[in-house]
Amino acid sequence: MRAFVFPGQGAQTVGMGRELAETYPAARDVFDEVDEALGESLSALIWDGDIETLTLTQNAQPALMATSMAAFRALEAEGFNILDANFVAGHSLGEYSALCAAGALTLADTAQLLRLRGQAMQEAVPVGQGAMAAILGLDFETVDRIAREVAGDEVVQAANDNDPGQVVISGHKEAVERAAAALKEAGAKRALMLPVSAPFHSVLMQPAAAVMAEALAGVDIQPPAVPLIANVRAEAVIEPGAIRRLLVEQVTGTVRWRESIANMAGAGVVEFWEIGAGKALSGMIKRIARDAVVRNVGVPVDIAALKG
Repeated sequence: MRAFVFPGQGAQTVGMGRELAETYPAARDVFDEVDEALGESLSALIWDGDIETLTLTQNAQPALMATSMAAFRALEAEGFNILDANFVAGHSLGEYSALCAAGALTLADTAQLLRLRGQAMQEAVPVGQGAMAAILGLDFETVDRIAREVAGDEVVQAANDNDPGQVVISGHKEAVERAAAALKEAGAKRALMLPVSAPFHSVLMQPAAAVMAEALAGVDIQPPAVPLIANVRAEAVIEPGAIRRLLVEQVTGTVRWRESIANMAGAGVVEFWEIGAGKALSGMIKRIARDAVVRNVGVPVDIAALKG
């Protein structure tokens, strides 16, 4: 069995997807359609812009989705299709890419939703008041418990359960710093403050969740061609109403990536294809499902290797 998985924020690089667009007309069409949906040349920023502007959440989210979908359309051009997978999943914004690839959302709707999601997340908390930190070497339960113990009147919570040795915390800046220090004392190998501009996947994102609830209510969602393993449940969903609710919950909820991969492996998935920019998910997957085969689909040579 096989799963297609789609990366989240942090994988962005200037130039991503350009080689796909130059090699596959179907990939180029993705960038053109996203540009049209957003009313601007996002592709110019992706290929020739500066990394600081590309990394702004409102740009990075639709840009990473466009790159994933360009890679997916290139796969289709070579004879692969969504039914070559038994499940799809994506890390945070990658969940939208997964739903688009599986036919649940149109490309134009996905681009517009992610632009809005990025803007809403950035505006939910003033810059400088929120923070995130990666905690290495402690399990999720320990990180979550200690974070809550030191939160006081502020917010700090486990935001991403990435793999057995990496948990990301999110919340008020001072609370995250307190928690990072307490977690190092508790045995964490490292506690790294992340270069992000907002406390994603924490209850501080509630204003953004409200924006997304309204936006998603007006978007048509079809049953995906294969089940989605949803971030906040770590289990399969196919019903459009449930998908809509879970996309809203995802804004403030924990990304349960470790459980998602483990549950797919437990269901018989032995091969994971990471579709889009970077290889961050591949490393996590190998630490969760050690026997799994992981393949990357980000440039034409990757696709040629799959054909071979």
